[in-house]
Amino acid sequence: MHKTLNIKPGKAICYSGFREGQSPGSGIYPTYEEVKEDLFILYKHWKYLRLYNCDKHSETVLEVIRKEELDLKVMLGAYIGAEMNNFGCPWGGSFSEDELNSNKERNLNQIKKLIELANQYPDIVFSLSAGNEATVHWTDHYVPENKVIDYVRMIKKETKQAVTFCENYVPWQDQLKDLVNEVDFISIHTYPVWEYKNIHEAMDYTKQNYFSIADKYPNKPVVITEAGWATNSNGRGICPSNVSEELQKIYCNDLIKWSEEQAILTFVFEAFDEPWKGSQEPLEPEKHWGLYTVDRKPKKIMQEAIPDL
Repeated sequence: MHKTLNIKPGKAICYSGFREGQSPGSGIYPTYEEVKEDLFILYKHWKYLRLYNCDKHSETVLEVIRKEELDLKVMLGAYIGAEMNNFGCPWGGSFSEDELNSNKERNLNQIKKLIELANQYPDIVFSLSAGNEATVHWTDHYVPENKVIDYVRMIKKETKQAVTFCENYVPWQDQLKDLVNEVDFISIHTYPVWEYKNIHEAMDYTKQNYFSIADKYPNKPVVITEAGWATNSNGRGICPSNVSEELQKIYCNDLIKWSEEQAILTFVFEAFDEPWKGSQEPLEPEKHWGLYTVDRKPKKIMQEAIPDL
């Protein structure tokens, strides 16, 4: 039993179901039947899902879980957009004042929607996140810590679930000390392959990332809300020879085994490949983190399933 979240042990995965021709930006979302197909694949192996956004897709996921009576629990997140310019972002963190003001309004609506869905599905939604990777130095949707704290307080006031904020492990080390005091648990992301680690170094590096936070805040539980291994790369940020289905299988197997031994709730990133992400290049690594292809075919790790997966 996870002592803070009051949940039973179980495998966890990040889920976003956008297929070919679908994306959050286009407003073309997976249908009820498509989400149902996905969840019928996932529920046999996974107990916990992480959703990123309070949009039509998340509403459909929650509806399918309830109507189909699936044994799945959800960490539901609000997606908060840039409220300040971040000129250090290499792929565009610069916005007009009008855009930033519009984002602030949209963010508030996201938080309100998160609260609404949390209260509508209290039997399914077990935890809530006030945002995702919005304070790290390279983000293109920068939100200052004090605003994230405001959102956390707003959510906690109106809901009963445990509340967190999902972020790369680095900002938690020194930058987000005030936020640590506000959240019920800390959520970190660890990606050794993005930091040029090979498969032999990867698991030790993930452990270092985790304990750099867990040891610093011994009274605050730490959850890993993203960790995974890509299966393709065009060379942008990840050496192509450092990614493959075989390497994904090794890392994710080791990650899940260690997480279970340590009783750490760890969300593997991610369920399915998402072609809408990143650049137009087919081998863009952002498109290739799924344990299944975009056609819902299992990659090696799911073909040669890990113990009781």
